Amino acid sequence: MGRTSNDIVGPGRFRGMGLADFERRLERGVEGVFGRVFRSEVRPVELARKLVREMDNGRTVGVNGAVMAPNDFRIHLSPTDVESLEDLAASLVAELAELGAEHATDEQYRLSGPVRVEILRDESLRAGVVTVIGRFREPDPADIVATLLLPAGDSVPLADDVITIGRQHDNVIVLADPNASRCHAEIRPSATGYEAVDLGSTNGTSVNGSKITRHELAHGDTITIGNTVLQYRSQ
Repeated sequence: MGRTSNDIVGPGRFRGMGLADFERRLERGVEGVFGRVFRSEVRPVELARKLVREMDNGRTVGVNGAVMAPNDFRIHLSPTDVESLEDLAASLVAELAELGAEHATDEQYRLSGPVRVEILRDESLRAGVVTVIGRFREPDPADIVATLLLPAGDSVPLADDVITIGRQHDNVIVLADPNASRCHAEIRPSATGYEAVDLGSTNGTSVNGSKITRHELAHGDTITIGNTVLQYRSQ
């Protein structure tokens, strides 16, 4: 599965960076929301650029060849800057986390859990200086509300991320199953839990023996992909 922060580190893959597009989206989004009332010397777009750079610089290659990237980011700012953005911090953090997740998707990075962003007060920094530190972080136990049980007995925690399944090496769950498609199915968060979604696979996806296109999962459901059977377990 190779979805841990302890994977062997190798040279990272680089896809040509959509950073310019990312920044343009950010300028239209975050800057539009915060620009008129953001009193700090630090601009939101600068925080995002540094977060993206930290994600890219921290990427590693796991043992299965998938590119892992940091998903937990601590933004260190001066006391003056922290106080200046206090009223907007929660919205800004949420926006940066969403944009970070989009960047990981664009670059086909695999994350060990949801993207998290925290803004910290750093007495050693002067106003306008930003330090971003990224790390790999598994989902907190409180965030895990369900798991997928694999045939070998391993389990994959389900939190905020989409779980991709198939033969292609950059899926979250990689199947050595000739009857599975390269990108076969996904397990997605839904309004009431999780749903299984077939991605137009050659042989289809079944839940409890019945072919599905989309299916809201319940505890104990079995998901058949090719010759591989997974079990969904809610907490």
